[in-house]
Amino acid sequence: MIVLKDSIAKRLEEEARKHDMTPEEYLLELLTKDLDPQEKAKEYLKTAEELLRQAKEELERGDFRQAAEKLWGSAALAVKAYAYWKDGKRLASHGELWKYKNKLMRDLGEWVYEAWMVASGMHVCFYEGWCDKEDVERATKWVERLVRGVAKSIESS
Repeated sequence: MIVLKDSIAKRLEEEARKHDMTPEEYLLELLTKDLDPQEKAKEYLKTAEELLRQAKEELERGDFRQAAEKLWGSAALAVKAYAYWKDGKRLASHGELWKYKNKLMRDLGEWVYEAWMVASGMHVCFYEGWCDKEDVERATKWVERLVRGVAKSIESS
């Protein structure tokens, strides 16, 4: 684990926000910029899995807002991983993610819609702080299904 000085962490958050990304996404994009799309997809998937694990830890600690944001990040990175793997395409905004989830839904099944909507709700929850333990527990199951579905597709290639 790397610990960043407050000024660096703040700068990272500001830059990530400018690009409509989480700090983890922003760093991942910087670190993988020279990889081919297939390798980039694998790195995005690894980070999606890590964020999912962290969300579960935050849930256990009772920090529902942080768990919610990590669930959103995990889902977003899973969709981005799929786009890199399937189409060699970088999704750069929430709007592009929103549209691409339809392709993922056609490829993996209708359930992707529910998983995406739940993950989007977790993103709102982070900012609004309204979700409770039960909300986050249910969302975790949907996001985990999404990450596993993408992983199965990528790993079977």
